[in-house]
Amino acid sequence: MTVSIKDVARAAGVSPATVSRALSGGKVSAELRAQVEDAVHRTGYRPNLSARRLRSQESQTIGLIVADICNPFFTAVARAVEDEAYKAGLRVILCNTDENPEKESMYLQLMEEERVTGVIFAPTRATAGRLGKLRLNYPIVLIDRADIASGQDAVVLDNAAAATMLVEHLHGQGYRHIAGLFGNASTTGIERHAGFTAAMQRLGLQPESRFVAPSIEAAEAEIASWLSHGHAPEAVVASNGLLLMGVVKAIRAAGKRIPEDLAVAGFDNESWTELAGPGLTVIEQPVAEIGRTAMHLLLERLETPGAPVRKVVLGGRCVVRGSTKAVQPLLA
Repeated sequence: MTVSIKDVARAAGVSPATVSRALSGGKVSAELRAQVEDAVHRTGYRPNLSARRLRSQESQTIGLIVADICNPFFTAVARAVEDEAYKAGLRVILCNTDENPEKESMYLQLMEEERVTGVIFAPTRATAGRLGKLRLNYPIVLIDRADIASGQDAVVLDNAAAATMLVEHLHGQGYRHIAGLFGNASTTGIERHAGFTAAMQRLGLQPESRFVAPSIEAAEAEIASWLSHGHAPEAVVASNGLLLMGVVKAIRAAGKRIPEDLAVAGFDNESWTELAGPGLTVIEQPVAEIGRTAMHLLLERLETPGAPVRKVVLGGRCVVRGSTKAVQPLLA
């Protein structure tokens, strides 16, 4: 016997319209939503999503387009987005772009075809710069990378301030020849580079920095080149978790020690960073808060389409470990 929405309404003691609103993420009280969810479980009701989509002309689904799902940062953000979407009665389509603008275009078009309710997106610089020119039938919230001129809501880390924290920490530990390794595909790398450079100059130090593809292999090759030519700095800052892993792998492959031969600091407080060498000094990003905030911004945009564009900037925390142990004796 097929269970209908009317059966759920009778079991919950509410109207079919209330059941429909609760299941589609509409405005109902927490108490009523709990009643409906309990009735759904008791009756075994399964909503006809295809029919609902045809009636509403939307899928009650959001898109989540990330740059690299293998990057633990995006994995954690995706989990937070999915948790919040579930609470709102929405499903999530997850797409991985590999920092490829062509794949980004393909997935943005897919979202049109799927009639998604909205999209949460971590774009490359190339795509971020042209989002304002695209005619999309759904709202977008940017995460991690933001071009506010594109007219999209966004939630990001204060990247310049975070990079400044790392430089000031290394300087306080006695390091003077500090180099930076930055991803070349996103606005995030540019903002962290700007913070790094400004902090170095303010401290009277000569900044040395290089931009590479945001991958373990690219960072490993760059550091290996530095070490093999005998021009390695005293300390290096890596602008994301993948680059940080590449730095560590290159140092180990060269038979060098952290921090005796090269001090290391970077971004993303993943579990492995506590175990690598003497433990790595990192900026801990509020990844769960980034995902939750992005979802809330999207829901608010759906509720009030004409509201001013918002950019939420969150702070990071410097987690100090043995990879940046003080130089002995401390330099003047």
